[in-house]
Amino acid sequence: MRMTRSIVLPFAACCFLFLAGPAVLDAAKVTIDLGDSQGVTLVGAFNRWDQDGNARKLVNPKAKIDVPEVDATAVNTGDNQWVFQNLSPGKYDLVIMAAGRVRIEGWHYPPVLEFDPFFPPTATCPDDTREFIADDIKKSRHYENKVVPLEMGGDKKVVRVLVMLIRDLPTSYIKGAGTMRFEIWQYTWNYGGWVKKKRTRVMHRVLLQVSELRQWSWLWEPKLGGIEVKKSPITIKYELPSRAEAQKLKGLHPY
Repeated sequence: MRMTRSIVLPFAACCFLFLAGPAVLDAAKVTIDLGDSQGVTLVGAFNRWDQDGNARKLVNPKAKIDVPEVDATAVNTGDNQWVFQNLSPGKYDLVIMAAGRVRIEGWHYPPVLEFDPFFPPTATCPDDTREFIADDIKKSRHYENKVVPLEMGGDKKVVRVLVMLIRDLPTSYIKGAGTMRFEIWQYTWNYGGWVKKKRTRVMHRVLLQVSELRQWSWLWEPKLGGIEVKKSPITIKYELPSRAEAQKLKGLHPY
């Protein structure tokens, strides 16, 4: 006996959903409304950390600054509406690439040690704590000749730091090459003082010619970090900063 069309179609749909699994069922549409932003070439999303704060994939030590190794890429559907059609539930950091060697990226603070909490990119810390940590980093010895704490946030027990590390001095590795990393460091309150933990969370490592490195803007924007995606569609509005506004963002500026 042949199945009628009215039976076959629902049966086929059920089979597809079963094979696709919960990822498809739970995926959400995420729209990034960039308003009047000009020159945008890519909008991507990183799903960097698992529930314990561990990196979901290894960092490529030879990644390219102009080719972010994102986990999802949005499509420009017109009028500067960039759409991720099916993002699985999670906490994402967005990255926007624009003409003129501009990269603007979000972040949030993952745990560095087990059982610690996540912190949003808007987390803060007292001025005296910030000054102590910045001074400690400045006085410490590093392989890189530029080690810059960009942002800090935490609570009374733990403070995490978004750190930029650059070596643009001559090396024997590749003539004219420079290296840059972005990491999350942690300071813990211990016996009346802040102590840096050896373990860090690495977000990026890039290798490129110093002459090119000095022409880039790689800026960090809290509005683009820690985007919580669930089942329902969401829209995020953001416009690229003007040149004056961009100077207020922390990160790499042309030099």
